Amino acid sequence: MILCIAPLLGGATLATVRRAAANARYRDGQETAGWHARVVKRNHQAESADMAEAAAIVAQALAANSVFASAVLPQRVSPILFNRYEAGMDYGPHVDDAVMSAGGARLRSDVSFTLFLDEPQDYEGGELVIDSAGDEQAYKLAAGACVVYPATHLHRVAPVTRGRRHAAVGWAQSLVREAPRREILFDLDTARRAVFEQHGKNDTFDRLAKTYANLLRLWAEP
Repeated sequence: MILCIAPLLGGATLATVRRAAANARYRDGQETAGWHARVVKRNHQAESADMAEAAAIVAQALAANSVFASAVLPQRVSPILFNRYEAGMDYGPHVDDAVMSAGGARLRSDVSFTLFLDEPQDYEGGELVIDSAGDEQAYKLAAGACVVYPATHLHRVAPVTRGRRHAAVGWAQSLVREAPRREILFDLDTARRAVFEQHGKNDTFDRLAKTYANLLRLWAEP
């Protein structure tokens, strides 16, 4: 399941993150790429010390977002990274590392996410292109919007031909490892919430809630 959350950030918080990204010091993004991704990665990565406040803002927004919680069922979330693409830069087809370092621990990357920080009209190119069952889908969202997708997918960032593209990226280890099961749970959660909002706590809601809880109990890996 590929899901767009718009907006994840807005107003003053988005302005703070964008300002930090514009003023940060950057280094060659290849330094943090795996051995096979390094040959296709052409971008810049912000120094973490410059982005500590911005990273905390993004992490808090993810933790507070009910759609992210329902779709991802996050057990742990990686540190937030910030990257920049200038004209002529891109990131060729790759798959994210299956296991990553997360604050001294290890994290299985079940879900990837990209938070766009620039308005689409401020740069050309730079689409996030995700290969889903051989069918490529391109995403270029408004500033503050986030796309969430299974980390198992091949994906790339199309070449930027004008302007600069800033984004925040990260990964989550889910309570439910398999993407199709997460999608089933997300649909059930959406349905039970809709029933509750329209009709309150009735028999239909109770049975949906029971099914959701029992499937989560069956599939969760806490």
